[in-house]
Amino acid sequence: MEFFSEIFANKILWVSVFSCFLAQFLKIFTGKRKVDIGRMFISGGMPSSHSSFVTCMSTMVGVQYGFDSAIFAISAVISCIIMYDASGVRQAVGKQATLLNQLIEDWHQKKPIKQEKLKELIGHTPKQVFFGGLLGILIGTIF
Repeated sequence: MEFFSEIFANKILWVSVFSCFLAQFLKIFTGKRKVDIGRMFISGGMPSSHSSFVTCMSTMVGVQYGFDSAIFAISAVISCIIMYDASGVRQAVGKQATLLNQLIEDWHQKKPIKQEKLKELIGHTPKQVFFGGLLGILIGTIF
């Protein structure tokens, strides 16, 4: 049972989770409509909760263990990989979904087919990743 108490006492973990949820909450106010509760439950959008999550973790690891520590280096490298993925690979998947949806719509006009639209808002723009990362650093520094 000590295992569970250690997990629940892990400040870095829970503040990072809070940073992720805060980024998701802020998405409510960054859509085309003034307030859109549904945006809190999607991936993609401003700010990047992935970036907020991992930069908060890395910031807190750096503060607690030193920015010259091996554990900070590991967390920073993992954070960079996740943010690269959020802005690169996942953004490309979103663009592919947009194209596939257009193809399906064009095909649908000629011959009716039953096809659900793919989710288009999957990845992040570099700006979204930057602001998500900035939010994570801010939350990690505050706590």
